[in-house]
Amino acid sequence: MNTHTRLGLAILVMLLSPALKAQCQIEGAATLYQLESRIETYSLSNGLTVHLLPLEDKHTLTIASQFTVGARNETKGQTGYAHLFEHMLFKGSEQAPGDTYAQQLSALGARFNASTHFDYTNYYVTLPSQALALGLFLEADRFIRPDLTETTVKNQQETVLQEMAQTIDNQPYVRSAMEFLLAQVKDTPYGHGIIGSREDITQASPERLIAFHRAHYRPDAMQLSLVGKLPSDVKSLIAQYFSAWPTPNQPIAKFDELKINPKPVHAELIDERGPWPGLLLAWHTVGKNHPDAAAIRLLEGYLFQNTRSALAQISLHDPAQMLSYSLPFELENHGITNLVLVPRAKTSLNALTDMVLALVKQTQQTRISNATLCQLKQTWLNQRLGQLDNTQSLATLLSAIDKQDQAHPLTAQWERVNAVTTADIQRVALQYFTPNMVRVDLLPPWYIRFGKTLLEWLPTGVSDDLEDAVL
Repeated sequence: MNTHTRLGLAILVMLLSPALKAQCQIEGAATLYQLESRIETYSLSNGLTVHLLPLEDKHTLTIASQFTVGARNETKGQTGYAHLFEHMLFKGSEQAPGDTYAQQLSALGARFNASTHFDYTNYYVTLPSQALALGLFLEADRFIRPDLTETTVKNQQETVLQEMAQTIDNQPYVRSAMEFLLAQVKDTPYGHGIIGSREDITQASPERLIAFHRAHYRPDAMQLSLVGKLPSDVKSLIAQYFSAWPTPNQPIAKFDELKINPKPVHAELIDERGPWPGLLLAWHTVGKNHPDAAAIRLLEGYLFQNTRSALAQISLHDPAQMLSYSLPFELENHGITNLVLVPRAKTSLNALTDMVLALVKQTQQTRISNATLCQLKQTWLNQRLGQLDNTQSLATLLSAIDKQDQAHPLTAQWERVNAVTTADIQRVALQYFTPNMVRVDLLPPWYIRFGKTLLEWLPTGVSDDLEDAVL
C-alpha cells in the first residue's frame, strides 16, 4: 500500500468514525504522510541504502550517514574503537589528507559532526546545495579509504582521553554509576562503555583500527540520506562515488535480544566529590523493535518525562526533589527506563523511592484515561514533527530507520504509537515496572550526608530556609 493510499484511508476512518474522532483528535499526523510521500528509497548493488527527500524551498542540503557499528561490535581489547574511529574519520583520507575535510567544508560555511552509540555511528554534513558533488566525494573517500597514521592515531587518542576525563572522570558519580550499571549487563555486547577503557584506547594502533574499519564499515551496513535542495543528477553522483565500494564476503554481525532476568538491586556509591545525594532508579524493558516498545515509550512520558507527567503533577507544590531527569536507553536489543532524582533537604532517598513506586503502582492499578493517552500521543507526535524542521535532523532520522520501517520511514513508528491503548499502558506497567529494579544511592562525603540527615529531622520551614541559604 503506498503512502497516498494510507493517508487517504487514515482520513476516511476519521471521517466515518465520529466517536473515535471525538475520543482522540491528533493534530499534525497528516504532515508525516505528506512528507513521506516525497521520499524515495532505493539500494545500490553493493547493498548501500539511499533515502532522497527533495525540498525545493531550501538553499542547503544535508548528507547523513549511519553505520550499524557501535560499542556492541567491539571485542575484548577493543573497547572504545568505534568512538575512536569516528574521530579518525575527520583526520584524513586517501584523496583528502590531514585536515582537508574540515578545511574545505569550513570554507563553504558547512556544519558537520558525528556521534557514536551502542548500536550505530552516524555522521552528517549540511552544506550549500551547489556543493553536493564535493560533499559526496569527501564522505565516500573517508568512509571507504581512511588514512590512519601513527601521528593522527596518537593525536586522537589524546583527544578521546581528554574527553573521557572531562565528561566522565571529573564529574561526580558518573564513572562509578556508569560502571555499576554496565555490570548489570555484564558479558553481553552492551557490557562496556561507549567511550571505552583508558587501556584499550592507549593501546590502539593504526593496524588495529584499519582492521576494525574493514570489518564494520561496509556499504551494506550503511544508510545514506540526502535532504534539501537536490540537483537532478543526484543519483548519478551517488553512484559515481559509492557504487564501486565492494561488499565484504563475511556477513554482518547479528545480535540477539538480551536475556535479562531482572532482580532487585540496591547499591550505595560514595563519591568524595559529590556535592549532594542523588537517586538513580532503573528498570529493564525491551528493545526498540519489540511489540511493547511503543507502549513503554508512552508510559515513560506519562510517568517521568514531560511537564504533564505524573511526577511533575505531584511536584507542583512543595516538591520532594530539586531535580528530576529521565533519558531512557532505547537500544536495538534491550531497553532501560531510568530516572535520576536530587532530593530536597527535608526528603530522604527512601522517601523519594517510595514516592516514585507509588506513582508506578497507581498506573498499574488504575488505567489512565483516554484523554491522557491522547495527550501522550500528541506529545510524541509533536516531538517527531519537531525533527522535521530542518534538513539535518530529518536526514539523520531517515538514516536511522529500521529495516522493518523502510517502506514507511516517517509513519510506521507513529502508527505503532497511535495503536497503543490504555490497556497496553497498564499491561506494560505491570510487566516491566516491577520491584525487580535497580536502585543506586549516589552519596557525597560523610559530613554532607550527616548534615542532610539532620535537615530531614528539622521542621519543614527550618530545613527549607537552610536549603535556600545553601543554594
